[in-house]
Amino acid sequence: MGPLLEVRRDGDGVLTITIDRPERRNALSFAMLADLAGAVEEGDADPGIRAIVLAGVPGAFCSGIDLAELSATGVAADGEAAEHGLAILRCDTPVIAAIDGAAVGLGAELSLQCDVRVATPRAWFAWNFVRVGLVPDTGVGSWLLPRVVGLAAATELLLEGGALDAERAMALGYVAEVVDSDAVLAAATSRARSLARHSPFAMRRTKRLLRGGLSLRFEDHLRAHERALAECLESADHAEGVAAFLERRPAAFRGEAPA
Repeated sequence: MGPLLEVRRDGDGVLTITIDRPERRNALSFAMLADLAGAVEEGDADPGIRAIVLAGVPGAFCSGIDLAELSATGVAADGEAAEHGLAILRCDTPVIAAIDGAAVGLGAELSLQCDVRVATPRAWFAWNFVRVGLVPDTGVGSWLLPRVVGLAAATELLLEGGALDAERAMALGYVAEVVDSDAVLAAATSRARSLARHSPFAMRRTKRLLRGGLSLRFEDHLRAHERALAECLESADHAEGVAAFLERRPAAFRGEAPA
């Protein structure tokens, strides 16, 4: 990874990705976005990684694409960059966001793609694309945000492009909890470690069902559900989970290992 992105894994199956460019409020160049996507994809492909935490340095989450670089180079996002912007959405491993400071533009879109968001009182979100003549750049804002906060709130946030503060984000259900700034990374990591103890086999399929169910008819969703359930019933994780329950011990899940 580049020097502006720190990637660290711990012994509990948690991968932490930290955007470290405080002088630009963690604005992402296209190279940084590619590095971020690569880190997420590598973590998702690693059977030893059970959960991912996405964070910024204290006081900043991500202020979006670096418009200064974009203006200076005149290089626009291409199809590859667009795919990089969707890496978190396509990730089957649970992703927890630790948000302390601004999540603006692409930063708001990245936070939206995460499965759980933990924020601080100084966190705020803005889908400010209309203010620079754009629609939400990854496409996730107009697709997923209404499903998270409701159509009326999403319409307001996307058309006005104004700030959503932590208190209202909590009330809308956009963030799971608000904690002090010095505790946000620990809180997100604690949630990630808790998820890492669950069955990766089941969690990955649950995430696929959740994403797929957003655009499937119920009958088609049921068929996908039945396939996933059959796979889980035949998995080593299910056998281990049942055995651990009966033996009153913590389960030792192995993820994709066959029964």
